[in-house]
Amino acid sequence: MGTALPGGRSPGARGEYVLRPATGDDVAAVTRLVDSAYGHYVERIGGRPGPMTADYEHVISDSVVTVAVKHDSVVGLIVLAVTSEGFLVENVAVHPSQQGRGLGRALLDFAEGEAKRARFDSIYLYTHEKMTENLALYRRLGYIEYDRRSEAGFSRVFLRKQL
Repeated sequence: MGTALPGGRSPGARGEYVLRPATGDDVAAVTRLVDSAYGHYVERIGGRPGPMTADYEHVISDSVVTVAVKHDSVVGLIVLAVTSEGFLVENVAVHPSQQGRGLGRALLDFAEGEAKRARFDSIYLYTHEKMTENLALYRRLGYIEYDRRSEAGFSRVFLRKQL
C-alpha cells in the first residue's frame, strides 16, 4: 500500500500517482524508467549518466528508494540518503511521458518532507553541469549552487535548499 501523491499543477493530475517503497520486484521497471528518463543525456555529456550505470537491485536493497506508480506502472522514483554533507536526493527520475506534469516537483516535495521528519534543516542534490534544464528547475525550486566537483568522471554541480 502506498501514499497518494498530488500530481502537481496540471489539471486532473491530483491523486494520479501513488508513492510506495521500491521492492526487489521493481528492479526491471526502475531500470527501464531510469534509462528512459536519462537516455537523452548520453550524447550531450558524452556517456551514460551515473544513474544509468547503477545496479538497481543493490540500490533498492541498500538505499531508501520510493517509486511513483500510475496505473500499475512505475513512472517516477526518488532515491534518498544521509551523507556526511546532509540529507541527499541521490536520484530523482520521471518517465518522459509524465514530465511536465508536476511529478518531479512532487517527488522533491516528498524528499523535503522526509528530510524535515529526520530533523534536517536543508536538503542537497547534484546534477551534471550539462543537464542545464535540471539546473534551471532546481534553482526555480529554491536550490542554491554551493559547489562544483569532478566525481566518478562527471562534472557535477551541487545545490542545497534550506528547509
